[in-house]
Amino acid sequence: MVLPREYVGYMAREVMKRLSAEGLVQYEQPDYVHEVVTQVMLDELSVEDRLNDEVRKILEQHGEQMKQLGATYEEAFKAVKRQLVRDRKVIL
Repeated sequence: MVLPREYVGYMAREVMKRLSAEGLVQYEQPDYVHEVVTQVMLDELSVEDRLNDEVRKILEQHGEQMKQLGATYEEAFKAVKRQLVRDRKVIL
């Protein structure tokens, strides 16, 4: 994830303020709602990081096959990542 946690918290607070100002949401526990919104945003922003970790694990398991086929790590990484994104219908 490229954004620091503090900035994500700021973005969550701004989203809450704007939605509240427009009358689209109401809440009685702003601290709790802020924490939940921040966590949801962090989860969404870290999808690619988790996907990259999974690709690395897959490539570690298939290192010998990659050597036999002459595939570079970068090519294999991109191919496996593309396949996982397609299979899981992830939006990056």
